[in-house]
Amino acid sequence: MKEWLVCLTPVFIAIFLFLYFKFEYVLTHHRGLFVCIFLLPISFIYELYFCLRNRVVIYLHSAPENHLKRVQQVQDSVKKWAVEGRGRRMCTARPSFLTVSMKYSAYKDTHWKVPINLHDILDIDIQHKKCKVEPLVTMGQISASLNPLGWTLPVLPELDDLTVGGLIMGVGIETSSHIYGLFQHTCISYDVILSDGSLMHCNADSNKNMFYAIPWSYGTLGFLVAVEIMIVPAKPFVEITYFPYNEVSKLVEKFKLESNKNESDFVEGVILTKSAGVVMTGKLCDTPKSENLINRIGRFWKPWFFTHVNTFLTKGIATEYIPLRDYYHRHTRSLFWEMQDIIPFGNNPVFRYTCGWMVPPKISLLKLTQTNTTKRLYDEKHVTQDILLPIETLSETLTVFNEEFNVYPLWLCPFKLPNNPGLVHPKEPETVMYVDVGAYGVPKIQNFNAKNALRSVEAFTRRVNGFQMMYADTRMTREEFRKMFDHELYDRMRKELKCENAFPEIYDKVGKHAWK
Repeated sequence: MKEWLVCLTPVFIAIFLFLYFKFEYVLTHHRGLFVCIFLLPISFIYELYFCLRNRVVIYLHSAPENHLKRVQQVQDSVKKWAVEGRGRRMCTARPSFLTVSMKYSAYKDTHWKVPINLHDILDIDIQHKKCKVEPLVTMGQISASLNPLGWTLPVLPELDDLTVGGLIMGVGIETSSHIYGLFQHTCISYDVILSDGSLMHCNADSNKNMFYAIPWSYGTLGFLVAVEIMIVPAKPFVEITYFPYNEVSKLVEKFKLESNKNESDFVEGVILTKSAGVVMTGKLCDTPKSENLINRIGRFWKPWFFTHVNTFLTKGIATEYIPLRDYYHRHTRSLFWEMQDIIPFGNNPVFRYTCGWMVPPKISLLKLTQTNTTKRLYDEKHVTQDILLPIETLSETLTVFNEEFNVYPLWLCPFKLPNNPGLVHPKEPETVMYVDVGAYGVPKIQNFNAKNALRSVEAFTRRVNGFQMMYADTRMTREEFRKMFDHELYDRMRKELKCENAFPEIYDKVGKHAWK
């Protein structure tokens, strides 16, 4: 029997190699087909399960009772790390493929992993206009829970799977940010487990320095376990007006004007080509002027939102009414415009009507099924960047983006940035209006060099006192990174809370050397 096994071993190896490389070939060269056949159904089932789970938890009101137990589990893991000699720095045990970023975190392979099982909405306090949530609660959960009650978050970022913790430890922005600022500026308090296992509650009055040091700190000061966030009254619809332009200079003027007026609840821009784009303003309203003007853009058979926006270049100025939750998640189904590269036929009416109810695939599954080839292509031939810059530099910024990336569409989102302490604030003593310029896609530049292009954009960003979102690729040196972000308060808190040997620095989690 053993002789037969020895003889057949080469055959088994040959079969395994054939299947492996064949599978990798399919994943690389027929990715759209693989996504449709396998990832879309799995994504739909997962989303259905999570929606049902969330409804059951809210109905039974079990989350608050279980929260303290889950926090204790995090504390126990931190204390166990201390008992076992503090030999490695700590990070969350959440696999890197579950994050929205396309990066794989190499540092997790060498760090002490602390399980964080905190997925629930804990309380909605309408009387005091706030809600309390755990850090892994998603924007999809929050909008589904708050909007039917007639309430919403002041800043509710677009993609369903973005988590509260990620939006605080990284960054969160929405088209209402020209009024409210970034997601962190709508947070009332944080509960954080420190390196000694103790629980700290911080807000603008108590443990003030920690409160301002937490945003953008990427989990390097402690483990976030609960957040209180402001809530504001909502209305059923958004009255959205589209202003198309065939001259980008005029689009920039309109965008700046609407961002600074504070007359609209939402302001957004999409630059569709080098010379054309659309500015959108939105106002919350109770009743549309006409039923014929209602556009339920969230329905699965509807065209992807950015393609719908494109139609106004020929239609001219127009107004329509979008249900509030549809508006919030208008870019989810197409992952802004990234889906056109993943499923090229995804916006075809036949596909939308037959399979659109399963879209989009989970980003985590897309990452999990990447091959070495697709990873390399994303690294070398693909751009995913959000750069935050003073709005007065927008014209110059668009020129730089066109020269270095030449990726369209581009997303424009205005936000006010107060001069609060912490890693991110303007140089000026007063609040400054900024803009997020988002580039997602394949550059149309011959012999594109990702490293050189990004370093050029990063240098420009530092020169104009801008910031780079940390979820994206970073090519800066440690010194350049520290120049872009104000580390004064952060360094002080790391020393005060004895974080040096407990948590890595931010740069060690987001720098190029930290990727796989």
